[in-house]
Amino acid sequence: MLGPGRAELLERISSTGSIAAAARDMGMSYKRAWMLIETLNAMFRAPVVDSSRGGPGGGGAILTETGQTVLAQYRALEARAIAAGAEEISNLQAMLRDIPDGK
Repeated sequence: MLGPGRAELLERISSTGSIAAAARDMGMSYKRAWMLIETLNAMFRAPVVDSSRGGPGGGGAILTETGQTVLAQYRALEARAIAAGAEEISNLQAMLRDIPDGK
C-alpha cells in the first residue's frame, strides 16, 4: 500500500506544496506522480493529498491530516523494521564486496 517511493513523494509534496515540483525533484513524470496520488487517495478512507488546479493564482497540493498520519505511521514502521533487523543488515553489509573508488 505504501513504500519508500510513495512515502518520499508525500514528503516532497509536503515540503514543496506541489505535485509537479515533487515529481521533478524525484525525476518522475507529473503523470506518474499524479497516478500514484490518485491511487493513494482511493486506497485510504480519506484522501491523503488535497490539490487545487494551477492558473493565474497558482495551484498547489498539501497533505491532509490523513496524509500526515499515514506518512508518520509509515516512517515509524520503517524505523522499527530497521531497528529490529539491525543485526541482519550488519551481517549482510559485512558480506558485501569492497568497491574501489566508491563506484
